[in-house]
Amino acid sequence: MTDKTAIRDAATIILLRDRATVPAVLMGQRGSGAAFMPNKFVFPGGAIDPVDATVPLGAPLPPVCADRLTENSALPPGQIAAAAIRELWEETGHILGAPGDWPEAAPRGWRGFAATGHLPDAAALQFVFRAVTPPGNPRRFDARFFLADAAHLRTDPDDFSRAEDELAHLQWVPLDKARSFDLPFITEVVLAEITARLDDPGPPDQVPYFRHEEERHFMERLGGRSPLAR
Repeated sequence: MTDKTAIRDAATIILLRDRATVPAVLMGQRGSGAAFMPNKFVFPGGAIDPVDATVPLGAPLPPVCADRLTENSALPPGQIAAAAIRELWEETGHILGAPGDWPEAAPRGWRGFAATGHLPDAAALQFVFRAVTPPGNPRRFDARFFLADAAHLRTDPDDFSRAEDELAHLQWVPLDKARSFDLPFITEVVLAEITARLDDPGPPDQVPYFRHEEERHFMERLGGRSPLAR
């Protein structure tokens, strides 16, 4: 039987729209019966699957992002990026990809994406945050958050017709109104980081990493600083 309290690796994607004018992010609401964060508004994302490591990428991650993803992690950066793109596809119906043919049949979980004629495009992703769910939750994840500009989508940003039903009320939430929604604490922290980066379109050299040990939590920087205990 799977240990539901074990920490699972996860990937989350933050789509940002109209960055220079009225910036907004794509969010949806989890169901009331969900074991993890019921009723909360969240970014698309979920657990990383082993099959994500076998998926060909149409373009690789920016080198600095790939480098930061290897810190304190045994997972290949490409696998983490692929998982984020797969979750975006499953939960919103949006394609972050490059036109191209798959070298062989797509694995289960990727067949719908492959049928669109695209390979996952990791070059559009920026690794911007990492967080581990605190102890005591019914599910725990080690989540990597990626930022991507909606201009890279191969789909109409307002069309959610191909989305699965895991997230309800999919919508573009203006950053200045996001805190009026029912958000998890860590989502509020990530939104603050995104807001602070609006004037910097490049990937960050240092990535905030929020984790826990016993009764304390730490915010450190992947790529550079000593952890701060709180």
